[in-house]
Amino acid sequence: MLELRAVTAGYGRRAPVVRDAHLTVAPGEAVGLLGPSGCGKSTLARVAALLHRPDAGEVVLDGTPVRGFRHRAPREQRTAIGVIFQQPRLAADPRLRLADLIAEPLRATGRRASAADRVRELAGTVGLTPDLLGRRPHEVSDGQLQRACLARALSLEPRWLVCDEMTAMLDASTTAALVRVVEDYRASTGAGLLSVGHDRTLLTRWCDRTVPWETVAAG
Repeated sequence: MLELRAVTAGYGRRAPVVRDAHLTVAPGEAVGLLGPSGCGKSTLARVAALLHRPDAGEVVLDGTPVRGFRHRAPREQRTAIGVIFQQPRLAADPRLRLADLIAEPLRATGRRASAADRVRELAGTVGLTPDLLGRRPHEVSDGQLQRACLARALSLEPRWLVCDEMTAMLDASTTAALVRVVEDYRASTGAGLLSVGHDRTLLTRWCDRTVPWETVAAG
């Protein structure tokens, strides 16, 4: 279970973006978090992905409270969550080829020997042709770069996926393709999903349940 308990978070204690938020995602469940731009849902997604320390409350992962965030999180917890952001160009190092981008988590966790094979496998899964793997972010489209970012998120076989408006900048065909990749991954692994967005139709079709922001956090 991924649990957010009474989470208050922001970028300054005097003006929290999120107040007293409660949300749970069960193993294998797909939960959509629906809210307008600027409401704080992306901040809450970062807390859920262990990328932002809350000012109050706690994150509980598989029954164990999270005590560290970002690089201070225990490796077992940190690698249990894969995250895909809305803007791939802000999430990708512009100096890296796509192959190296996908391989980043593998190399960071000491899996260099298997990285090349895993990158090829993931590239095929997300629909990247071999010629694209040698290109850098400025040499590919937003959709191609987001495919690489999704491959990176799947590289360590996480038990939880956090998608923060993953498809907001993509056309309909790429959106459908990436949602299908996520769903195939969930079906084969039993991973849970938290998908954050403002597109009610997409979240309703994609997720097992969709929760509106006003029922998650205090105003």
